[in-house]
Amino acid sequence: MPSLDDLKKRIKSVKSTQKITKAMKMVAAAKLRKAQENAEKGRPYSQKMQNIILNLTKSINDPENAPKLLVGTGKDKTYLCVVLTADRGLCGGFNSNICKLAKAEFKKILSEGKDLKIITVGTKGLDQIKREYGKYIINKFSFKNKKKITFHEAEIIGNEIISLFKKDEFDKCILFFNNFKNVITQIPQAQQIIPAENKDLEKKEENSISYMFEPEEDEILEDLLPKNISTQVFKAFLENAASEQGSRMTAMDNATRNAGDLVDKLTINYNRSRQASITKELIEIISGAESL
Repeated sequence: MPSLDDLKKRIKSVKSTQKITKAMKMVAAAKLRKAQENAEKGRPYSQKMQNIILNLTKSINDPENAPKLLVGTGKDKTYLCVVLTADRGLCGGFNSNICKLAKAEFKKILSEGKDLKIITVGTKGLDQIKREYGKYIINKFSFKNKKKITFHEAEIIGNEIISLFKKDEFDKCILFFNNFKNVITQIPQAQQIIPAENKDLEKKEENSISYMFEPEEDEILEDLLPKNISTQVFKAFLENAASEQGSRMTAMDNATRNAGDLVDKLTINYNRSRQASITKELIEIISGAESL
């Protein structure tokens, strides 16, 4: 049984931890508001861009002469999976949920006899994936020193994807990230960006629009298609940023509550041990007095 001194030190230690987790919760709550606003503002633009690309894909009459970024290579042999996670922990299941979805897709791809290539963005995802799928990782990125992820970082990832595609390194590219719904709920997503695919897109009248190009179609698509890749990556960054803070806020709130419960239990044990010690000393004093 621990001594009174040990219990007192443990209570002090847990209270110190509780102060840290409470402070982290407040910081995450402050960052969440801005991150949520950025994610919500970025959705309409990225969705509109994706819709335009999908409409262009449907209007293609000659797939063989169409831009490969738009229609793909026509093959289904090699997959490039880009896993976007955080560089910091203490955010609940945020990183684990993304990696879990990614690993399930990796297993499916390999079971079908297809080739797999992986790019990790964020050290936490790398740590989880390299244990089992380390030999498939062809590149890794970390923006740990960046206070805020901007479109520039998204372009770095986008340019790497496009560069590999031009070298015929893969046929399809899938992004893995967390879609922010609310503070409690973040939904892991797998979005195919090459060739463009959106299974949830509703069949609206907009999807049958026939576009007229000015200047030439090839000139516009040459600029639009690479930009769409970086845009979708940036959208994933924004969604991840909001999801990470929401998950961290929830995790730190739970940790603060658990620390409070543990302090209560330790305090009860301390008081019981202290009372038992006092009772024992009184018995010894009374016994000694009676013997005299």
